[in-house]
Amino acid sequence: MLDSLFRGIFDTDMTTVIPASQFLLCVGCALVIGLFLAFTYMYKTRYTKSFVVTLALLPAVVCVVIMMVNGNVGAGVAVAGAFSLVRFRSVPGTAKEIGILFLAMAAGLITGMGYLGYALLFAVILGLITLLYSHLDFGSRKKDTLYKTLHITIPEDLDYTGVFEDLLKTYTSSWELVQVKTTNMGSLYRLTYNLTLRRANSERELIDQLRCRNGNLEITMSKQETTVYEL
Repeated sequence: MLDSLFRGIFDTDMTTVIPASQFLLCVGCALVIGLFLAFTYMYKTRYTKSFVVTLALLPAVVCVVIMMVNGNVGAGVAVAGAFSLVRFRSVPGTAKEIGILFLAMAAGLITGMGYLGYALLFAVILGLITLLYSHLDFGSRKKDTLYKTLHITIPEDLDYTGVFEDLLKTYTSSWELVQVKTTNMGSLYRLTYNLTLRRANSERELIDQLRCRNGNLEITMSKQETTVYEL
């Protein structure tokens, strides 16, 4: 009776039905893997609740999908196309977020194929390596604190082409004007520079000197805006 409850309405006598016990075992294993990967991702990472919950559930979702299409080539191709939609998230993701999503999908796929031991081993190995790389700050640049994005607001009658050049030569090792934008109904210009400071503690001095040149209008200095170019 229990087996007939979980049979598909389009199944035939030749169709192999996954036993409920094996189904629950695979899904339970996928949920454990998803929870482990979620905790791994949260280590030394800024995250949102919705992303972490999705990450914890994703292996189980992939697991069930793979179990349902196992042996059906047409359905497998359709599912592969559906999985490609992960790139069309509403919010642009960082490289780490996309990587952990594919890691979770791979773990769910292995679980769905029935290789529970390999799925657990894969998740543990990749999870521990992710933790190790995060702990060691693998791939980080030692001079990240020196890379800044500078926004300067100037009056429209000020020629910006060379007015800040001597200050930038003094306080930075390199700089580049990446954007010029009008603001306040065209009465002001907003300049955006990507620059590399010579010393990490020279921000205040540079800003004070710039204020004397731009009429004490708004100046903003922040971490260099490079995250949008990650993927």
